[in-house]
Amino acid sequence: MMNMKQKIFQINQIPGYLLIRLILGYVFLVAGLQKFIFPDDMGPGRFVEMGFPAPEFTAYFVGFFEAVGGLLILIGLASRLAAIPLAIVMAVAIITTKIPQLPEGFWTFAHAARLDISMLLTSIFVIYNGSGRSSVDEKISGT
Repeated sequence: MMNMKQKIFQINQIPGYLLIRLILGYVFLVAGLQKFIFPDDMGPGRFVEMGFPAPEFTAYFVGFFEAVGGLLILIGLASRLAAIPLAIVMAVAIITTKIPQLPEGFWTFAHAARLDISMLLTSIFVIYNGSGRSSVDEKISGT
């Protein structure tokens, strides 16, 4: 039976899986860093417009997890753990900013939510599959 450390750092052998990790890690890393680099457009300023409570704290809190989680997934270090807060961020984003668009019509919602849903599902995929080959986890596990 696998212990917790083995489960966290377990890798998979899915061909091409590195591409999934690179896409997910890149998008989250860039989104997280932009909250700090462009605070008016992507950080607290945007969170004010969306009506989030404590927009400065919330924007930087989310940005931190996106940037750090994205980086960890990019290098393949504890990707399962890193993807958990990212999936939560995407679920909250869909609930708070995309579902309210449903009254405008399904296709308006579908268009607005396409990236969020893709990132949520890809995060869940990484939670399930771990880091894969060509990762720090592979080096740690010695496989």
